[in-house]
Amino acid sequence: MVRRDESLGNGMRQVATVFGGAGFIGRQVAQRLARQDYDVRIAGRDAVRAGAHNTMAGRVGQIVPIVASVTDEAAVARAVQGASVVVNCVGILHGDFERVQAEGPARIGRLAAAAGVARVVHVSAIGADATSASRYARSKAEGERGLLAAFPAATILRPSIVFGAEDQFFNRFAQLGALLPVMPVISGATRFQPVHVGDVADAVMACLADEATQGRTYELGGPRVWTFRELLAFVLHATGRTKRLVNIPPRIAGLQARFGELLPNPPLTRDQLILLGRDNVVADGALTLADLGIAPKAVEAVVPAYLARFKPGGARRVRPTAGG
Repeated sequence: MVRRDESLGNGMRQVATVFGGAGFIGRQVAQRLARQDYDVRIAGRDAVRAGAHNTMAGRVGQIVPIVASVTDEAAVARAVQGASVVVNCVGILHGDFERVQAEGPARIGRLAAAAGVARVVHVSAIGADATSASRYARSKAEGERGLLAAFPAATILRPSIVFGAEDQFFNRFAQLGALLPVMPVISGATRFQPVHVGDVADAVMACLADEATQGRTYELGGPRVWTFRELLAFVLHATGRTKRLVNIPPRIAGLQARFGELLPNPPLTRDQLILLGRDNVVADGALTLADLGIAPKAVEAVVPAYLARFKPGGARRVRPTAGG
């Protein structure tokens, strides 16, 4: 672990900056850094939201929210100044992929290098591919390339679908299962390897603890590969629903995505349809959680507890635990 800089000679604690620290993965990372005695800066567009989620996790003043979008040069420079480690957890499913996911990581890497930051860990995604038809996948690949060009020692983590009590995957489909007469299935044969949010955060910490991870890329997946159809069937079973799984033809799915993009927070986009057509699993020969000494948690062991509130009649709401 990059801990205390003895050259400071004054016993000052190390500073960690977490971009996207108010998000699903970022909150878990920030809490672990605080437990390792870092002073943690939560950098994001909304300091109020960041503070509401994180400031109670550490000592008074240990976790500090700051306004610093990854698209803002001056704000990023201020956020990394004096930090010993920087973690980037920023990611979007729709919007300006180029500015946020391509240019953002490169900016963080360049300014972190200029500020003398010791370690950078970047959370990307399985499927990052500069040749993909998906803007999301291309921007992820461009972000990785730009980061490594500016900060070659950066470590890149590529998770599959990330699950946990506040996820936007299992919770979303559980809600659909409760509302719709059938469960719609798009690209049901596509394979996924869901990974627990706590395992992703533990991977970040493991990389910070081991200098041998510098410059390397790790693909993070859970212990089981599922088809999309299997995952949807699991959601129905976990929520006590007996609804039919209905395949949605590509043409109909495309129309739904086109109209959905007119909404401020689209449930499905045409870019996501492209992603759904490609497997999202750990590649053969890739470095994995096992190489970081982490045994991944299984979907079956975690998800049913937090989907209980979607059961018919409404089960007592299950509060998220600190481990997500």
